[in-house]
Parts: sequence; C-alpha cells; structure tokens
Amino acid sequence: MRAVAGGGTVGVAELARLTGASSVTVRRDLAELAAAGAVIRTHGGVRRAAKRGTPMPFASRVEADAATKTRLAAAVAHLVEDGESLVLDNGTTCLAVAHALAGRPLTVMALSLHAAATLGARPGASVLVPGGSVETDSLALVGTSVVEAVRELRVDTAVLGACSASPADGLTSTTPEDAQLKRACLAVARRRVLVATPEKFSRTSTFRFAAPDDLTHLVTTADAPGAVLDDFSAAGVEVVLVESA
Repeated sequence: MRAVAGGGTVGVAELARLTGASSVTVRRDLAELAAAGAVIRTHGGVRRAAKRGTPMPFASRVEADAATKTRLAAAVAHLVEDGESLVLDNGTTCLAVAHALAGRPLTVMALSLHAAATLGARPGASVLVPGGSVETDSLALVGTSVVEAVRELRVDTAVLGACSASPADGLTSTTPEDAQLKRACLAVARRRVLVATPEKFSRTSTFRFAAPDDLTHLVTTADAPGAVLDDFSAAGVEVVLVESA
C-alpha cells in the first residue's frame, strides 16, 4: 500500500521485489485488496483506489483490470448468437463487450457513445443510439428520453454492468437515473446478463435496480467469493466463470 500511495501504477514484478514474495503470492494478495476496494488492478500491476465519492476518469477505468474485462467480454459474446438484438449498458466492462461483439451481425442499442463507436467502426452490427443527454467523459447516454427509448424495445439480450451486486442488498447503482435505466433494460429482454468483476460483490450503492433472481446469467471471474456465487446460483441465475488475468 505504501508503494502505491503516490498514485502511480506499480507492476507485479516491482511489488514482488519490494516484498520478497513470489509473483503468484503478490497477484493473489492484489486480488484480495482489489475485492476490498483498496486498490485498482491494471494490466500487469496495481494502483491506489480513489477515495470514496471521488469520480475516476473513464480512461483510467478502462485501463483498470483490462485483461480480465476482455475475458469477461468474450464469455458474454459467447452467450449471444448471430442475428440477435441487444441493449448494451454503459460502463467500461460493457465497452469491452462492445469490442468482443464488433463485426458480428447483430442489432444493438448502445447506451454510450464509446460503445456505439466501437460497434459501428466495423461492418456487421446495426447500431442504434437513443436520444438524450451525453455525460462528459463517460459518454453515457442519460435522461428520461433514453429510458423511454429502451422501454419501446423488445430484445433477446440485455447486457448490464452494476456499481455493486450484493446477493443480500441486490444490484445497485450510485444514481437514481442509472438505476431507472437499468430497470428498463431488464424489463425488455429475454436474456438478462450481468457482467461484473469480483470487487463489485463486496460493495453496495444507494439505488437498487434489481434482485439477483431478475437475472438469467452472471458472468464473472473464478476468484469471486464462493458464497456469493452460490447465492446467485440458488436464485436461479446461470453463473459463467472465467479465469482472471
């Protein structure tokens, strides 16, 4: 923790040298610290987590645990068949899903301009964006008109992120507007997929948008807490696990 106190990124090899522990041990301990919200995993290393309530730049969130998000996205893409229709949530893990789906024959309503641009950059997908306001930095599409546009859909799959996903407290978000939008996505989809890195299971946020049994699938990493995975499975959710990077 002292090594990352300055705010920069520190690699696994450097942490192994500083601590005298093996790289395997360092990676295991970093996974535990990340699950506790103390640090943010990055490609090949780690950096200090922002203080509670401090917004993190979108580019930094994209970088955090990028390799794991790529694996999660590939697992989500495997659930989706060519020709399906989807609504794709905003957020960095859902942006990784957009990269995994790009070029495939799908109809996708993207809830961020980042995801829409990623999908639209390659031939294959028919990409829709709802009218509404655009958030600075994240380029998420927000507002009442976005919610109404989603409510007019009937899609095969909704792919959602969450600020937190506690079996006890439910799936939650930090703003009422985002929670309302996610509820709309769940209501219009036959398959309802939550894709989440494991630190999301140790948090809770203010605005609840779903219970675990509102989902059909959870895609996360194999190092997520076993009790949490059991709770989702007991709620009838199909749990898909991938190895963390």
